[in-house]
Amino acid sequence: MKSLKYSIYIITLLIAGACEQEVIDLQPPVVVEDNSCATAASGTADFTKFVALGSSYTAGFQAGALFTEGQNNSLAKILSTQFACAGGGAFNQPTIGNEFGYNIFISPNPPADNQIRGRLFLQGTPPAPAPHKFALGDLSAAPNPAINPGFMYTGSTGAVPSNQLNNFSVQAVFLGQALIPQTGNWAVAGVDPRFNPFYGRFASNPGTSTMLTDAIGSLTNGGTFFLFWLGMDDVLLHAAFGGDPTKAPLTPLDFVDANNPGFKILYNNAIGGLLANPTLEGVVANYPEIFTMPHFTSVPYNPIPLPAETAASLTTNVANNYNAFLDYAVANGFISEDEGAKRKIEYKAGQNPILFNDETLTDLAPNMVGPFAGLAPYAKARQTKNTDIIPLSTGSVLGVVLGPNLIQGVTVPLGDQYVLIPSEITEINTRLADFNAHVKSVADANSTRLAFADVNKAMKDFVTAKAYVIDNVTITPSLAPPTGIYSEEGLHPNSRGYAFIARTFIDAINTKFGSTIPKPKLGNYKATALPINP
Repeated sequence: MKSLKYSIYIITLLIAGACEQEVIDLQPPVVVEDNSCATAASGTADFTKFVALGSSYTAGFQAGALFTEGQNNSLAKILSTQFACAGGGAFNQPTIGNEFGYNIFISPNPPADNQIRGRLFLQGTPPAPAPHKFALGDLSAAPNPAINPGFMYTGSTGAVPSNQLNNFSVQAVFLGQALIPQTGNWAVAGVDPRFNPFYGRFASNPGTSTMLTDAIGSLTNGGTFFLFWLGMDDVLLHAAFGGDPTKAPLTPLDFVDANNPGFKILYNNAIGGLLANPTLEGVVANYPEIFTMPHFTSVPYNPIPLPAETAASLTTNVANNYNAFLDYAVANGFISEDEGAKRKIEYKAGQNPILFNDETLTDLAPNMVGPFAGLAPYAKARQTKNTDIIPLSTGSVLGVVLGPNLIQGVTVPLGDQYVLIPSEITEINTRLADFNAHVKSVADANSTRLAFADVNKAMKDFVTAKAYVIDNVTITPSLAPPTGIYSEEGLHPNSRGYAFIARTFIDAINTKFGSTIPKPKLGNYKATALPINP
């Protein structure tokens, strides 16, 4: 399971920026009697038993954690509620049974105070996302059955593991992890990075079963319709970790070797396994553009405020020395004149860029000798530009003081994972487009049995429009309450956001199968709450 860190400093910038967004005319809520179920019909589809297999979005993950309310408002659960209008039956999820959940964006969790951190809430003035802090000794959210036996799923009303379950979705999971037993094998916990405790907690046979085989097992037990939406994390996690492959690799499109079979093969195997049952029908979807999410749009390239006196001191003690060395490097042919200009740094009163190491630059460490030896930490350094993207996870280190005049991102370059450079952005966008093209091709090849939800187009149109009014509810593609559809960490939707996405799935299903499933009413689902006092 991957982890990210957040800082109050960076997220405060996000909320402050969000509060300055374009003024939107909010519509007053109007209570309208919902009679949409009265005319619902299933068309040629059969929703008697609906089974979902996916990752974070399908599981209901939001605000940094999987918790009871979020799970009860998962995309899959919302769809099942609408399917009930046209013959859909019970929808059993592997209930997490915790009000606040375990925050996977904080590492280590628990931190030094030994208090587990849960979901994020907007708190304080100015408002900033902060996690719920469990009482000392409260281990009810710990994803470890050795200290928290209640973490393991042992059944819920109307459900037993696992052929009566309906939702086999797990957060922070790659497509390939859904096809291998290591993902749920407690014997390799802490050793094999492919292990995910949030699948292990409800795996039918940990160490042997897979997410896919468990889903197929439930479908075999009277299943009629499925949702498959895995593969987003194969791009999203890599982007969230700043394009650093050592933190989260970018899944290749095509076959590389036995350990890297590629997205196409993995996706084909998963869909093939589901469609092996000739009576099943389902819906698949492509993936939304990563860099339109608030996690990647909210922090500017120059988020560091400096007073004039500090900027002048840094210019004298840092910038002038490094820039003089760059001139020396250019004069001696170590780097080109263009690279020298690209690498020069500047401090000024006001907002300043972030200092970081760009792995695509020439490593000047061998030339940093003699009077230049003290510049060794700047061997690949430059400041961010407006073509770079700063993930929110950069807040875990930005501004941290390491010693006298040693400030992360100001005088000490940040590492690769904290900044997305243009080449990484292009690679991620290209890979996402390739994944989406393959998903569409698979849907087209199985057009009599699969509906295709174009989530990418729906989200792009939403970003372009800036705001929608649906069911007299105003929504925006942001996390700023009360209109934003994203939860407090800017990567995953809130409950209302999941309801909005569910509408795209229902459109696709109705079009393909001639059904008249009603769309969820957005007013029935919560948005991100307004700030509270801690």
